[in-house]
Amino acid sequence: MRLLLDTSTLLWFWLGGRPISDHVLRAIKDRSNEVYVSPLSAMEIANKHRIGKLPGVENIIAGFDEALADDSFIPLPLNNAHSLLAGSILAEPHDPFDRMLAGQAIVENLMLVSPDLAFDALGARRLW
Repeated sequence: MRLLLDTSTLLWFWLGGRPISDHVLRAIKDRSNEVYVSPLSAMEIANKHRIGKLPGVENIIAGFDEALADDSFIPLPLNNAHSLLAGSILAEPHDPFDRMLAGQAIVENLMLVSPDLAFDALGARRLW
């Protein structure tokens, strides 16, 4: 499988907190799967930390690339096709992070790993 972790799933995987189901954890940890992380997640984590909504993630911000490499997660670069699709989707939500993650997942034919039902409305295939 080819997976794209949403920001919440990435944080829960690294920090704990909300439980991730066993089948989702197995999929993330299965080395035969390709697990991607968007630079949008790095931006969203840094942004939420900056505005005080995500305290205690200084180590994640400082070592983001190393943490990705340690877990064999693949950075997924943004491109114009992702952006154009994200901007063209007529459905809600208007959250730009969700729209861009959905655009990346759709264009790259990735399964988005997220508990957020909003991705269904955006047309992304979702695992949770």
